Amino acid sequence: MENNLKASELVLADDGSLYHIHLTDGHIADTVFLVGDPGRVAMFEELFETVEYKTSNREISSVTGVYKGKRITAISTGMGTDNIDIVVNELDAAVNIDLETRMPRASHRTLNLIRIGTSGALHADIPVAGFVASEYALGLDGLLNFYAHDEALFEKEMNDAFARHANLPPQFQKTYLVKSSSSLLNALAFDCVKGITATACGFYGPQGRQLRLHTAIHDINGILSSFSCNGHRITNFEMETSAIYGLSKLLGHNALTVCLVIANRVTGKFLNDYHPQMKQLITTMLDRVVAMQ
Repeated sequence: MENNLKASELVLADDGSLYHIHLTDGHIADTVFLVGDPGRVAMFEELFETVEYKTSNREISSVTGVYKGKRITAISTGMGTDNIDIVVNELDAAVNIDLETRMPRASHRTLNLIRIGTSGALHADIPVAGFVASEYALGLDGLLNFYAHDEALFEKEMNDAFARHANLPPQFQKTYLVKSSSSLLNALAFDCVKGITATACGFYGPQGRQLRLHTAIHDINGILSSFSCNGHRITNFEMETSAIYGLSKLLGHNALTVCLVIANRVTGKFLNDYHPQMKQLITTMLDRVVAMQ
């Protein structure tokens, strides 16, 4: 049988694993926690009762182990939607493509992809050190524009409302808006602040920060924070969620982001040492994943 996927398309490492993540199907649990910082993977490992497998390549580190009887994988993505494009596509390839024949598997395996990250709040009433769950993700990054997709999978009405509200200059990428997994949201984030998370393609200009360069959009934070549609407001800014939600929707996986708020862009407050709160968030989400069984 002729291979569907060429070596230049489905790129593998010397050991036959996916080129960047260095994982195969057997290494990956059904529940995968995505974190930006490679050092944060160690926080999961410390909580595991047993460790089954771990590997590291560049900024991508992963560990699979058992927490309170449940098999869990934690993997670092690095920062930005470009890295998410690599990690999510390769996780999906590992579980849904036979890496030897380079053919899609006959049955689809669905992953629960849960991002645990940090974020900046866009409203004064969202406290620093609090947790925000992304019920929706607004993509300002443009990544999903490179993939053919059915618009019905995304939140077209809400995205169109944002486009009218923001009236961004024509040089900016077309935005997209994607809903989280309702089942994960209800099971894991029932007591979190919920809203729309705006995903930017950078940390400085794309999030309205000005150092020595002026931004092309005046008061992007004001534009975002003043938007509301059907009772939903844009609560926070970060750099990964829209790509996780968009790719998960297209590939048939469940996705949710819960972020620790370390900055409030309205009040100017910033949480420098957030490691205790991050450990609390990780432990809380792990316990709730176990309770889903």
